[in-house]
Amino acid sequence: MATLSEKLQDAEREYHALITGTKPRVVVDQNGERVEFTAANAGRLMQYIQSLKAQLSGSNRGPMRVFF
Repeated sequence: MATLSEKLQDAEREYHALITGTKPRVVVDQNGERVEFTAANAGRLMQYIQSLKAQLSGSNRGPMRVFF
């Protein structure tokens, strides 16, 4: 099983390949879900990368909310 660091490196490598025009890539996320990324859904891959970074930094909090 890959560590979070390995998953992050793989996702960043795939994002770079996607953005630079290499053919679409397939990534298996932490839940075992197979996802094919194309230019149309590069944002989803970036969200996954940010999620992995948050998990690695230990700040896996949700969005801030204001309560009155």
